[in-house]
Amino acid sequence: MSTPNVELEINRADLADSRIVERPLPQLAPGQVRFAVERFALTANTVTYAVTGNVLGYWDFYPAAEPGWGHVPAMGWGTVVASCHPEVPVGGRYYGWYPMSGFVDVAVTPAPDGLRDDGPHRAAHAPVYRTFTSVARDPFYEHGDDAEDRHALLRGLFVTGFLAEDYFADNGWFGAGRVLVLSASSKTAIGFAHCARARGGIEVIGVTSRSNVAFAGRVGCYDRVIPYDEVTSLSADAPIVSVDMAGNGDVLAQVHRHFDSALKHSMAIGRSHHEAPSRAEGLPGPRPAFFFAPTQVRKRLQDWGPRAYQECIAAALRSFVAASHEWLRVTRVGGPADAQATWREVHAGRMSPDVGYVVSIQD
Repeated sequence: MSTPNVELEINRADLADSRIVERPLPQLAPGQVRFAVERFALTANTVTYAVTGNVLGYWDFYPAAEPGWGHVPAMGWGTVVASCHPEVPVGGRYYGWYPMSGFVDVAVTPAPDGLRDDGPHRAAHAPVYRTFTSVARDPFYEHGDDAEDRHALLRGLFVTGFLAEDYFADNGWFGAGRVLVLSASSKTAIGFAHCARARGGIEVIGVTSRSNVAFAGRVGCYDRVIPYDEVTSLSADAPIVSVDMAGNGDVLAQVHRHFDSALKHSMAIGRSHHEAPSRAEGLPGPRPAFFFAPTQVRKRLQDWGPRAYQECIAAALRSFVAASHEWLRVTRVGGPADAQATWREVHAGRMSPDVGYVVSIQD
């Protein structure tokens, strides 16, 4: 009897509701490969993919068999265990976006750095969201289980933070000398702050829940960290910009109303506070602008060229991953039941910011 595929499916109407399903693996079609999903990161950002899945198309990555249910994409590692593509051998290992499952079948096209998902459900997405990067050709790859776990947890989030910080610097921080980082304990925020601190010339102010102030202060990336309810204690006289990883409409409204015309740019990235009220309309100051990372990728590829772009990010990522040993504890989770329990914990916001969950649904 063939091995079934074990999948964690999420109720798209109620993200707290999930189920474990087993389905037989079908015969591969021409041009397809089968990945064994080795392990993936399950973070607050993974939940954000589900929260914004309808708007940004994350549910399209790996459609579920039944209406109302979905597969949330997660960043991790997989190995090709079967291939019906003449140019793709069995055995290759790849970093990319995988469903929370044991296996996944993908229609691929070889690309310079690995494989590209050319399934119709992902055709509309930017190449960065469709690429499986080969370990053998990955400029960011670091050998070893711990390094791979940390890349699963941090790499995609760091690159987003890197590009967001680069966007601000490219625009002269819009004339501001301070940046307000909301949800400062999130990994994307820490990546952003790491880059801003390394560049210098800007005061980096972290804002987070009172319970996470001490943690955010320990990561060493912020000039100071304050709780959300102390935002109004900051001077509103000097120019400032903000980057919002929280997606908490009440907090963002407080920022806009307090700083008003002193707020020179309001960037929105994530939604770590997925249960919080949505952003209000008609706020004082600049209209919040969603940051779409692939746009900045295209700009930097044009400005720097592919090689220089990769070298710049690779060096920054290595520095960030090395620094993460001071504040991030990797926790391995194995098996369907524990994978489902971890989803519930992360969705409910009950995980500690200094813990990163790496999940293998097959174990």
